Amino acid sequence: MVVYRTSMQIVADLLVATDQCGQEGIKTTSLLTKANLSHSRLEKFVKNLTGAGLMNKIDFDGKNVFVITPKGKQYLESYKRFSDLAGSFGLEL
Repeated sequence: MVVYRTSMQIVADLLVATDQCGQEGIKTTSLLTKANLSHSRLEKFVKNLTGAGLMNKIDFDGKNVFVITPKGKQYLESYKRFSDLAGSFGLEL
């Protein structure tokens, strides 16, 4: 049986990977690998996340680097709390 991730889980995976790289940011290829997404799907999620102010996209030497924002960290903390709460009731997100 194949288990698919929800959009919320993918967003959390992207933010966790970005947060782990700190202020130096994470490059596109590393983000693709850590989040296990295709390039086209990553672009859609990045557009959403940068538009919502959860992550910044920085052009560095012709390459994109992504950095989590304070708002993104706040979202990630709230997501983790909610996920833990749902889990305590036997629910999976």
